[in-house]
Amino acid sequence: MKIIFLGTGGGRVNLILQKRHTGGFVILSKSINMFVDPGPGALIYSRKNNLDLRKFNVLFLSHNHIDHTNDANVIIEGMTHFGIKKLATLFGSKSTIDGYGGDCGVVTKYHRSKLKHVIIGEPGEKEYGQTDKGEYSITFTKTKHDDPTGIGFVLEADEKRIGYTSDTEYFRGIGKQFENVDLLIINCLKPESDRFPGHLTTEGAIKIINEAKPKKAVITHLGMRMLRAGPTKEANKITKQTGINTVAAMDNMQIEIS
Repeated sequence: MKIIFLGTGGGRVNLILQKRHTGGFVILSKSINMFVDPGPGALIYSRKNNLDLRKFNVLFLSHNHIDHTNDANVIIEGMTHFGIKKLATLFGSKSTIDGYGGDCGVVTKYHRSKLKHVIIGEPGEKEYGQTDKGEYSITFTKTKHDDPTGIGFVLEADEKRIGYTSDTEYFRGIGKQFENVDLLIINCLKPESDRFPGHLTTEGAIKIINEAKPKKAVITHLGMRMLRAGPTKEANKITKQTGINTVAAMDNMQIEIS
């Protein structure tokens, strides 16, 4: 199983400045090829990494913010062989599919019609899927963010478990959702707390990892303040305080889980 980080930037300032890319990440395995949160540039960065979107069978959209969903429809075009074949599964928050609070969903009716399955994820629910290469399951996890329908996940495929927090602040019990995953991907926007809630800090990441005890952790979705503080420095701090090997993602970084 391989994870490729097409983009590791987060926050509204980085979104425009593109100090780090905002293309999301992909999970490649024998059973499933999954595209997660394709923000602006996801199509371009996937091509630069020689990824063939026609070989992807799952798209995951965690919440309805543009840095996580901007390229969703064009990714669906690729997954459905240019819209010709009714293929692939979309797992998304209610806000990304149906809309929420007066906002419309981000996936067009046309692109929804090209997918084989469209499933709204609710925290705690578990969905089972099958591709032509094997079986997988995905359990949706709770977040605390300004999109109240937002979700993360625990993916189980090929005897491996991958967790993804999505955008969230720390709350009691969040780490329990990711217990004993092989890799925990944490959207850690800031090195320390500020007056804007809804995102994780280094301290929050430490608490989650101490609760979850993953085999390895990665911090990504890095904001401008995190970039100025030094993501590797913050990751080393997390490693020291948790005893769990934690690395800071870089654009185009690949992680193999053997």
